[in-house]
This record gives sequence, structure tokens and C-alpha cells, in this order.
Amino acid sequence: MNTAKRIYNVLFISVFATMLGLGVVSPLLPIYAENLGATGIWLGIIFSAFALSRSIFMPIIGRISDRRGRKWIILIGMFIYAVMSLSYIIADSVYSLTVVRFVHGIASAMVVPIAMAYIADFAEKGKEGSRMGNFSISMFLGLGTGPLLGGFLNDAFGMDSVFYAMAAFSALATLLVAVSLPEAKRSKFTVPDAEPTPMREIFELPTMRGVMVFSFISALGRGGMMVFIPIFAPLIAISASEVGIVLSVNTFLMALLQVPMGRLTDTGNKVALIVAGSTITAIALAIIPTSGSFWPLLAATSLIGVGGAVQQPAIMALTVDAGRTIGMGTSMGAYNTVFGIGMIIAPLLGGVFMDFVGIDAVFYVAGGISLLGTAVFALMMQKNARKSAGRDISGSE
Repeated sequence: MNTAKRIYNVLFISVFATMLGLGVVSPLLPIYAENLGATGIWLGIIFSAFALSRSIFMPIIGRISDRRGRKWIILIGMFIYAVMSLSYIIADSVYSLTVVRFVHGIASAMVVPIAMAYIADFAEKGKEGSRMGNFSISMFLGLGTGPLLGGFLNDAFGMDSVFYAMAAFSALATLLVAVSLPEAKRSKFTVPDAEPTPMREIFELPTMRGVMVFSFISALGRGGMMVFIPIFAPLIAISASEVGIVLSVNTFLMALLQVPMGRLTDTGNKVALIVAGSTITAIALAIIPTSGSFWPLLAATSLIGVGGAVQQPAIMALTVDAGRTIGMGTSMGAYNTVFGIGMIIAPLLGGVFMDFVGIDAVFYVAGGISLLGTAVFALMMQKNARKSAGRDISGSE
């Protein structure tokens, strides 16, 4: 087996195991936090703490990985994942749970974006969409299987068993990386002795500017879904196990559609795919409050999964394109940082609307923001295309 294939296989399995552990707690954490006395705003703070630490550390870690290697960063991050999984059990207040989430976010910053940069190093020109789409299956399968497993463990063995399972999956992933993952040779897109690219210059790159603006507004719109659907569901008589199904089907659809959508991305119009997928997601978010039972809610969240599957390989392909100019770790770190900032604000904003307006408003506002972000992104990319066309005409004269 050649080095690139071996790296791909080890990272696929490791990221799947890590995301499975994370997905196990996703439908239960809002309920766990409420049992500790969390209000809507505190729910937002607890979930935002994870995204906050990711946003702070991802650009730093991404640049270090471009210059110093990737394996050791992933290894340390997965080890912290395992340790912090057990820390949830001893968290006895909203304050300690917030601290656990913050440190867990640091671990996340060291795993997923660096693994994505690892894979992107080997993505062939013109096959970025399929390569990144195929790898994204590991994340979506893990996150999709997790809620089903978490619901079963909670019902059969209690809440603590869920956190033990998360720790076990993370520990297995750590061991696999330590034993089987080779350190990649530096790619031709890595310049180890170069100065880190300033964030201002990253934002000035037209493609990256579009990616970052879209990612921020997209996360701002969709970021509260995992937080507030478990709170909304009991209001329409949906059980905890059914919440797990709702969240899992959404993510499974994204996983199943990654391969065909990745291939379509390589041959189609990336911007059009992003706009189409984001529009589907925005509409689906806005109709969630009209769900009066399990099946309508499942249909709405399934549409969100389809929309996400349409846009995800395309947005990642644009990020890989930019990485060939500024470094893969840097581009992945910048993408994930901006996405993370949206994920910080989204639960906080949702918590405010939940406390002062009502839970339905969370989803109406999320849908509206997502639709606005889609329009802004489309206009930005259209403007960039016109500028590029103008330069091409000028250069040919």
C-alpha cells in the first residue's frame, strides 16, 4: 500500500472513531446541561465555548502543521479528546461544563482541520471535490452513528456510559494514529521556511474571501440546530430516541451523498452547487417550527442534510484551491476558524431568542440568516468572476 493510501485509510478510520465519540453526546448534551441548570443563554455559552476555542487555536495550529508536520498534532489532539471525554462526568455545574467544552474545542482544532489538510496535500488537481467529499464521509458517518448509539447507551446504561464510550472511541483513534500513521512528506504546497500568511492577506484572496464569508453566515444560520432541536422536540411529543434518529438521518444523508456530490463538484459549477445547497438548507430550517410530529421534523432535517451534502464538497474544493497558494493547513485553519466564529455566535443568538421570544423564533431567524448568506456569497463570487474575466480580456489585448 502506498503512503498516500495508507494515510487516507488511517485518517478515515481515526476521524470516524473520533466523530463517533463526539456524535454520541450531541443529542444528550443539551439535556445534560439543562439538568445542571442551564437556561437558553447558558446553553448557548456552553456550546459556544467549544467553537470559541476552535476558532482561537485553529489558525495557529494550521500554520504550525504547515511548517512542523501534522502527525504529532493529530496525536496530541486525539489524546486530549479521550481525557476530556471523561471530564464531562465530573462536571457538576454550568461553569465547569463550559470549561470542559472549551478544552474539548482545543482538541478538536488539533484533529479535524489538520486531518483535512493531511488529505488535501494529496488531492490531485481537478479532483479536489471527490477527494475531500470522500474523506468527509468519515466525519458524517461518525456524527450520524453517534446519536443512535448515544440514545441506546443512555437508555440501557445511563448518561455516564455515553461519556465512557466517547473516551473509548477517542482512545482507540489515538492508538491507531500512533501506531499506523506515517508522517507525510512535505507537499509542494508547503513552504516550511516561509513566514505565516497574515489573516488580512488570506481574506484578500478572492476565492478564500468568498469561502470565509459564506462559511461564517452559513454557520451563523445552521449552528444552533444541534443545540435546539433536542429542546424543541419534546414540545411536539418526540422522544429522546426519536431525536437521535432525526439527527442521525440528517447526517447519514450528508455522508451517503458525499461521493456523488464530490464527483459533480469536480465537473460542475462549484458556486452554483453551494448556492443551491445553501438555499435548500435555509428553507428547511425555516419550516422546522411547523413540524407537529416526528415525520414532518424528520423530513425537514433530512432536507437540511441534502442541502449540506450539495454544498460541502464544493466549499471544500474551493478551500483546497486556495490552499495551493497559501498552504493547506493555513487555508483549512482559516475556513474552520471563520466557520467556528459563526458557531460561537449561533447558539448565543439562538439562546437569546429562545429565552425572550420563543423556541420557534430560533429556526425562523436561522433560516433567514442562511438565505441572506447565500445571496451575499452569490453576489461576491459573481463580482469576482467579472473581475477575473476583465483581467483575462485585458491580458489578451
